[in-house]
Amino acid sequence: MSEIKVHSSEYRPPPPDRPPSGTRSPGVWVRQNLFNTWYNSLFTLILVPAIGYVVYRAIRFVLVTARWEIVEVNLTNLMVGTFPRSELWRPWAAVAILALVIGLGLGVTARANVEAARIRGIELTTSWQQNARRAAPALLLVAALVTFVRTATPLILLAATVVLAVAGYLVGRRIPPHRRRWMHLAVITGLLGSYVVVTQFDGVSLDRWGGLMLTVFLAIGGIAMAFPVGVLIALGRRSTLPAIRLVSVVYIELIRGMPLIALLFMGWLILPFMLPVGFPTPGRTWRVVIILLLFTAAYVAEIVRGGLQSIPRGQYEAAQALGLPPWKTMRLIILPQALRNVIPAMVGQFISLFKDTSLVLIVGLTDLLAVARRVTQQPEFLGQGLHAETLLFVSFIYWVGSYWMSRESQRLETRLGLGER
Repeated sequence: MSEIKVHSSEYRPPPPDRPPSGTRSPGVWVRQNLFNTWYNSLFTLILVPAIGYVVYRAIRFVLVTARWEIVEVNLTNLMVGTFPRSELWRPWAAVAILALVIGLGLGVTARANVEAARIRGIELTTSWQQNARRAAPALLLVAALVTFVRTATPLILLAATVVLAVAGYLVGRRIPPHRRRWMHLAVITGLLGSYVVVTQFDGVSLDRWGGLMLTVFLAIGGIAMAFPVGVLIALGRRSTLPAIRLVSVVYIELIRGMPLIALLFMGWLILPFMLPVGFPTPGRTWRVVIILLLFTAAYVAEIVRGGLQSIPRGQYEAAQALGLPPWKTMRLIILPQALRNVIPAMVGQFISLFKDTSLVLIVGLTDLLAVARRVTQQPEFLGQGLHAETLLFVSFIYWVGSYWMSRESQRLETRLGLGER
């Protein structure tokens, strides 16, 4: 009997017509992906000129034919709406606080990732090019806004804000490990502090906010509050107590079965009558925040429930073998894995919430989209057909926010090894 030798690690070079992806020339890539079959070649010949024409028309409209003076004149209105102009220092102070704490958090996270990779024997470095690519969407938005600024004061304040963000990042990278556990409290304190600066000490109430400022507040407030509530509801739906499970199921199915517009109208009209006698009635902005919280929490709960169901039974059995109580099993073993598995769906829901904030104009709030519609009714722009410019500018802002969240989600998935075995 002849001996048969099998070499599982035998190297097999790629075929001559398909070189490795890292060494493919542009011509080879085009031939293999756009002209590899007759029907792909036909689609390429039809779609490439069509796409090129659309891109040409879009660039020509943005750079040549569009009348951007409506955005230039109303840039402050688009940013803050009807916010009192004498109190504009408050939003700038809030933005400075946010820039500082966000830079601090990013610096701490970057340093912790480098040290964790070094422990595993991986040399992980963060260059300024990587940081620039990560901040590219925000930089693109800032560059677009700067082109419409007509005075030097906003530019100076913007430069000071950038300096604070960079300083916070550098300080965060130098914080010792035993103090990093308190950094999340610093970020939360910064968020609350920015809100206090704007609204307290003879500040401006939420009902007078508007524009991009209101849109960002609704999005951040809805995400920050809906996430923990949704996790609790998901755990309640999987509870062994029938009463808690029933309440969670009824809440999720009821909220998910109603459109957001209907819930906004209900919150606007019915919520004050559902409160106990003597209970202070929340303002119109807080009513919208409550509805966004309730609506998003129901979807987050279903997403988290799907993540909990994806955890194999062996994880529970291993925790029981270690003698962990059920609450520790859920907090230390099951829930972290479940949340890691549902990062794409979770971020998708948050992006949807960010875009759904544009619906609040139907209940009278002057968010970014509402301001964009109202500025076209100004006497100097009435009847001039400038809706395309304002809507394009607003769409660009929504795209930047959505794209940034999507890219951060992909970066987090890559760092956590999501989808890898």
